[in-house]
Amino acid sequence: MNLLKLTAGFKATVLGAVLGLLVSLPAWAQANFPNRPIKLVVPFVPGGTLDISARLIAKQLNEVLGQPVVVDNRGGASGMLGVDLVAKSNPDGYTLLLNAATPMVTVVSLQKAPYDVLKDLTAVSQTVTFDYVLAVSAKSGIGSIQELIQTAKKQPGKLNYASAGTGSGQHMFMELARSAAGIQLTHVPYKGNAPAMQALLAGEVDMIFDTSLGILSQASSNRLKPLLTSSPKPLTELPGVPTMESLFPGSSIQGWHGIFAPSGTPKEVVNLLSDAIRKSVQSAELSAKFKEMGLEPSGLNSEKFSEVVRRDYERWGKLIRDNQIKAD
Repeated sequence: MNLLKLTAGFKATVLGAVLGLLVSLPAWAQANFPNRPIKLVVPFVPGGTLDISARLIAKQLNEVLGQPVVVDNRGGASGMLGVDLVAKSNPDGYTLLLNAATPMVTVVSLQKAPYDVLKDLTAVSQTVTFDYVLAVSAKSGIGSIQELIQTAKKQPGKLNYASAGTGSGQHMFMELARSAAGIQLTHVPYKGNAPAMQALLAGEVDMIFDTSLGILSQASSNRLKPLLTSSPKPLTELPGVPTMESLFPGSSIQGWHGIFAPSGTPKEVVNLLSDAIRKSVQSAELSAKFKEMGLEPSGLNSEKFSEVVRRDYERWGKLIRDNQIKAD
């Protein structure tokens, strides 16, 4: 009888120890994070600004975290394939996503997505911000945003603008400005940034609302005339060019890149990654490289970045619904 009691007690002790070990494994894994390579998914093909940014961040994160960060390009379906891959990955912090604002939060309002941006992903950190600038061809004869608005009101729909496609940054920022100004413009989508800019320079279209870097490179040679910026404050590179905020209060908005993890990733891991990303993007070396690319280092933490994502998701979604914008 005593032997049976002893055996039962031993089994209970062993079972308790095993269960305790299993329960403590996630905590142990978090405490030792990261202990293997991290994959950073870019939902577009190599070569673009987002891809270049990802490779710079990966290199710096490697030094900060002490583990390799490998960029994995998963292009397709307007970026949705890569986002879906991360959304359905194991939420352990070893599979991350780097995406830009408009493809992240506008595509899901234009097309049915297999994931929910706000529920299936956790915003870890905003890496950079950037501004958009409305510009016309220097040959257009339009000298100011006020003149452009007056012309558009006299001849609704006659003036047109180029974009890299429906839902692209150029399209969304122009629609926001157009809506705020109460004017009608005709959208001419092209297959990419380069063809859209070439169309403007060739005089095929009247205007474009492109990133500040894209506009400044042409404005410096007097081929384009900047008329308006999306930034909340005037850009030092464009003195005298008004902001959307100054003309239409509450309308300013910036583009951004940011890193996401699958929903359910432990908070401790998210916070560790967020801090490492902030240190990386704000490092002297990376800050200088970003500024050369027309990007402003950010490093917003998970909580603040989540607020930005939710605000932009709602704002762009409303713009798309109100203007009945449909995917091509």
